[in-house]
Amino acid sequence: MKIAINTFVLLSLLYTLNSCSLTTAAGITSGGQPTKEVTENLTSTTANSAVNLDHGEWNTLLKKYVNKEGFVDYKGFQSERKALDSYLTKLSSFDPNNEWSTQELLAYYINLYNAYTVDLILDNYPTKSIKDISGAFTKAFIPIGNRNLSLGGVENGVLRKMNEPRIHFAINCASYSCPKLLNEAFTASKINEQLERVTVEFINSDKNDLNPTNPKFSKIFDFYTKDFKVNGEPDLIGYVNQYAKTKVNSNAPINFKEYDWNLNEQK
Repeated sequence: MKIAINTFVLLSLLYTLNSCSLTTAAGITSGGQPTKEVTENLTSTTANSAVNLDHGEWNTLLKKYVNKEGFVDYKGFQSERKALDSYLTKLSSFDPNNEWSTQELLAYYINLYNAYTVDLILDNYPTKSIKDISGAFTKAFIPIGNRNLSLGGVENGVLRKMNEPRIHFAINCASYSCPKLLNEAFTASKINEQLERVTVEFINSDKNDLNPTNPKFSKIFDFYTKDFKVNGEPDLIGYVNQYAKTKVNSNAPINFKEYDWNLNEQK
């Protein structure tokens, strides 16, 4: 009887540990990362932060290998793995904490997500889709200080908890239906303007069919509906209308477009 109880306790412990591990990988928890919330209108600044990071290496690579439409020259990136590896090593050497400003944290995690996504594609290149890579969003392959996070962990466990829905238009999952990969690095000194730019561009792009009475929104708005708020309350149409050139009626039925997971590669 005692052996059976001990076995049950051990199995329960293993299940709990495994569940915690899966939860972290899926991005439900922050994995110990700071998640400062954007509590008021975000401003671009390098003030009041323990660090002011230089993302120049990433900016140079983006300028060379990402076009204005956000499509990526992965073959070109492949030829400069040493430069990309140097930047990734630099990012991973930092251990963000609450002494970093909200602006620095946003820029850091957005660039981290985008750079490691490119690195993941290069590690598996050629590939038709990130969905063909096992554990692409759940495997904890991103080292930060003494921890490891997954892409899902960075997005769901950290960035989404910062209460800044515009991050959904800044991070790129290497797919055609994703918001485009901006061909410049995000920085604390320009973060608000950059987030505003990518949001306006995405909402008014062909990723959405804006129509007053019969809109079809990107599937991203379906994946993360509760993140899009107006005056603190979920309001998807109201949120979109803040940026849309063609306004959608508040009572219009909402449909979502199919998501195209094909690789966002330059032709």
